[in-house]
Amino acid sequence: MSKSSSHPSDWSTNESNGGMSHQDSSDGGEIPKPMEYVAPDVANREQKAVTRSKFLVFFALLLFVCGAATATFLLMKDEERGDFEAAVSGLGSEVTTVIRQKVDQLFSAVDAYSTFVASEAKTESNSSWPFIYISDFSMKTEKIAALFGIETPSLVIAPFVKQEEKDRWTSYVLETAPLWYQESIDNEGINATVEEYMNLTIPFVHHYGFVDNKFAMVPTTTPGAVLPNWQRYPLQPGVGGSFGKGLLITNYDVTSIEAVADLIKISNSTLRPSIGLNRLLDSRPGYFDQLVVDSQIVQPIMDQEELVGVIWVRLAWLEFFQNLFVDGIFGTIVVIRSNCEIAGAIRVISFTIDGSSADFLGEFDAHDPKYDDQVVSRVIVELDAEDIPDGLCVPTLTLEIYPTDELAATFETSRPTLYTTVVVTIFAFTSLVFLLYDYYVARRQKKFMERIVRQDQIVSNVFPAAIRDRLYENGQKGSQEDAIFDPLGGGGGTAGSPLADLFPDTTIVFADIAGFTAWSSAREPAQVFILLETIYGAFDKHAYRRSVFKVETVGDCYVAVAGLPEPDKEHAATVCRFARDCVKTMKEITVKLEMTLGPDTSDLDLRVGIHRLVLTSLFFQSGQVTAGVLRGERSRFQLFGDTMNTAARMESTSDRNRIQVSQVTADLLVASGLSAWIIPRKSMVSVKGKGEMQTYWLNTKAAKPSKPLKSGKEMPTVSETLSNSSDSSSVKGAFADSDDDDFEAMTKRERLVEYNVEVLTSLMQQIIASRGTVVAPRHNSLSKIEATIGTGDTVLEEFVPIIPLKRFDAGDLSKRHDASSIDIGEEAKNQLRNFLTNVASMYRGNPFHNFEHASHVTASVKKLLTRIVNVDDGNGLKMSTDTIDLVDMAGHSYGITSDPLTQFSVVFSAIIHDMDHPGVPNAQLVKENTRSAQIFKKSVAEQNSVELAWTMLMGKEYDALRACIYHTEEDLRRFRQLVVNTVMATDIVDKELQALRKARWETAFADTVVKDETGDDCKATIVIEHLIQASDVSHTMQHWHIYKSWNQKFFMECYDAYKAGRADSDPSENWYKGEIGFFDFYVIPLAKKLDNCGVFGVSSHEYLSYARSNRAEWAREGEKLVQQYLVKYDEMTKP
Repeated sequence: MSKSSSHPSDWSTNESNGGMSHQDSSDGGEIPKPMEYVAPDVANREQKAVTRSKFLVFFALLLFVCGAATATFLLMKDEERGDFEAAVSGLGSEVTTVIRQKVDQLFSAVDAYSTFVASEAKTESNSSWPFIYISDFSMKTEKIAALFGIETPSLVIAPFVKQEEKDRWTSYVLETAPLWYQESIDNEGINATVEEYMNLTIPFVHHYGFVDNKFAMVPTTTPGAVLPNWQRYPLQPGVGGSFGKGLLITNYDVTSIEAVADLIKISNSTLRPSIGLNRLLDSRPGYFDQLVVDSQIVQPIMDQEELVGVIWVRLAWLEFFQNLFVDGIFGTIVVIRSNCEIAGAIRVISFTIDGSSADFLGEFDAHDPKYDDQVVSRVIVELDAEDIPDGLCVPTLTLEIYPTDELAATFETSRPTLYTTVVVTIFAFTSLVFLLYDYYVARRQKKFMERIVRQDQIVSNVFPAAIRDRLYENGQKGSQEDAIFDPLGGGGGTAGSPLADLFPDTTIVFADIAGFTAWSSAREPAQVFILLETIYGAFDKHAYRRSVFKVETVGDCYVAVAGLPEPDKEHAATVCRFARDCVKTMKEITVKLEMTLGPDTSDLDLRVGIHRLVLTSLFFQSGQVTAGVLRGERSRFQLFGDTMNTAARMESTSDRNRIQVSQVTADLLVASGLSAWIIPRKSMVSVKGKGEMQTYWLNTKAAKPSKPLKSGKEMPTVSETLSNSSDSSSVKGAFADSDDDDFEAMTKRERLVEYNVEVLTSLMQQIIASRGTVVAPRHNSLSKIEATIGTGDTVLEEFVPIIPLKRFDAGDLSKRHDASSIDIGEEAKNQLRNFLTNVASMYRGNPFHNFEHASHVTASVKKLLTRIVNVDDGNGLKMSTDTIDLVDMAGHSYGITSDPLTQFSVVFSAIIHDMDHPGVPNAQLVKENTRSAQIFKKSVAEQNSVELAWTMLMGKEYDALRACIYHTEEDLRRFRQLVVNTVMATDIVDKELQALRKARWETAFADTVVKDETGDDCKATIVIEHLIQASDVSHTMQHWHIYKSWNQKFFMECYDAYKAGRADSDPSENWYKGEIGFFDFYVIPLAKKLDNCGVFGVSSHEYLSYARSNRAEWAREGEKLVQQYLVKYDEMTKP
């Protein structure tokens, strides 16, 4: 294909000339929608279902506990009520039984007294009724009345006095009354005389009434018999007595009291006692001080079955109830109810019982109606109604016992509330356990779902959506083991069709990082992954934006395809844009990362190969592009076919930072009107299995910077990609706040300065952390010591065979655990950057001994320090962490990792060890008698480097920097000694120093060496010297390409010195043999020492392996390479 006559001025051409903007599709519309990951909706559905279920369960539990609490409360209340009712029933029965017994006792006693009176009347008197007199009446009655059960009984004997006997009765009263008055006065101890009582005695039968509205005693003139009060117990007091009016009831006609008269009629008919409720006397105002509600018991006195009189007993209920019950009975209402109202008598009275005391409540039913159903009722007096005349009510007294609120309160306990609280508490606890369990289940479920989503996202990233769904479907139909390990099933059956499809229109891109293998050999594993994750993360972002499907990464090779899983008719142009973006991004990222990952990072380039094949027939074998999942262990989405093979082979024939496309892809671009995008290669390329092929370069020189696309969901940025890396903090710290343009404008030397700034800053953070203070105080004496230290004749004079190092301190280690968070201060960091910039400027422009080489040595030192391990006699080697803050638990790293100042000193020495190196050996400097040779005599370049760097560091402009490095005289002197010994160790030509080191090594690591602090310091000193020596020639112990690159630079430097007359012999004549001897007598023995000392872990094995491999490769290719060096030198020096 011939080159197009038009030259592109931009990748973005207008539609009129058939071009296509890199932001538009072929039809001028939006770019294809980028592939997006959509989380499975099942998570949301299941979460909602679980949430609803939890709500329903909790609501059901809430309803249950409300019902349980209510039921518990009501049951306990019902139990209390049952106890209360049982107690009331028992109490009522007890009270009514006691009262009934006492009433029965009273009636029996009155009946017995009636018999006694009748008997006494016959015995002591020859007269007949009513003219009877019982001698010693008061004394005899007092004894018998004790059986009444009343504390102060009151009774009167009233004989029947007929009409014709009234006059004689009057005389009888006047004659006999003084007798029983005197007896009563004497027996009862009344302070009165018979005369006083006689003066108050009315001799005729009378009753009380009103005459002319005045109270007066009215003679009873009613024809017929009367019942005058006669002998009385106790004798009614005289003036000042209970009546207060000086009245006596002797000869008072009982029948004048209507209620009593009716009772007399009933007793006369039944010949049995009767009882009623009534007030004692009339209640007209002004007559009595108070009214007393009593019962009157009328007991007939019989003489030969003839009623001759009555005994009228007054029953005061209040007095009756006093001292009747024990103190345990209280809160009880006693209602006495009469069944009929006799002659105006009251029908009901109420009392309250409180232990042994009682209170009269009134002439009404005082109980609370709410206790109606708890009444205990009992008839205490009941008469036979058969013999009672018509018109009279049968007097019956009923006793009713009711509880009160006071009594009920004693049965109201806290048990209902307590039991209800227990139920609620159990529910609350259960709910808490449920919620706690639910929390942990939800947390576990959340983690599980997050993991499922992440796994699904990973699957979605690895497999196209259609393939992913089919995988899930197959997984549901069969077991996972069947689906993966037995895709065809046993017995010839199938567990599912193979997951494969034919995609007719695709374009595949292969891209690998040129120089990656060599670069990674000089890096720590974490740094390798930082590079790959950063670069490929950016590529993923471009693939996402361009709707390109990433197939896989194989090593450092990135494979992607357009046109599948979703067809894209402009797949060739899409991949070209994607490849162009990747090339540009690759350069931007490597430039940025060089400040974090060290020298040579920006030298990494991208090689890209693109191929596409169109199927004209389904059965056209050469056109098949098959994509699918090759099932088995660790199955993944893969591409097969000629298109895949061609693209892979073309990638290896591409050049750095060039994008190579096949003939078929070029044809597609031309067909799309994008002929300006391609440039034919000048020569055919040989492709394995294809022979000679015409390929094309994608023209990207005139391309404008690609702008971010707006459509679709944005993928994570490069910085976000870095944040997912375990060691990304150091990367972000290097350029997170800087602008892309700033990086592009920075020179390689400036980037290397920033790299060394980051390395030394991390070590200074360790130093400050070990002190336990951010701002380290400086002793006043330090300034004087700084002015005097290193002022001897030569630096070499300060060299010592053993440097005492700081001993291991576990507390110091714990302080350094989070040293990365320590801020050394902006002033100190600026001073460090300024110092390193000046150091870099003092390196001459030699091909080998330059600042880039010093940075390369620094990277090797850092790598070896990182790999220092702890040796345990019982467990062998144990790898420490991958950061410089290393553990020295047993001190078997000989104190190197115990002191961050030691590590800083070694790295510092690596940076300055070749400052102002003239590009010729020390022997030549001595021969030329240069000024520095005149001063130092031997190890001229090394001593000069130390002198220059130390003098500059001691300047006032670096006070803050020095304060971070050391703050005591001991630290200062140790720092100086370490720098001197480490830099002097880089002079590997001085035979005297070499012999001294060899002897010290053999002494320090002999089997019989005594293990003490001095021995450890000796070993540490030797190890540090060999560490810097190995790092100084680390290119010989790294990948072949690194060795070849630095070997060429060193040859150029030496050959240039020869051409300048500063060398006696032509280095090219002995360069090949010299390198073999250098490997045999220095490099390989040095690598063996690193391995034998047991300090550097796998790095020592790695260095020894590379050294032997490079030696063998040099033996094969060395002579030819030397000739190539000469040719290249001639090309470089042509005018």
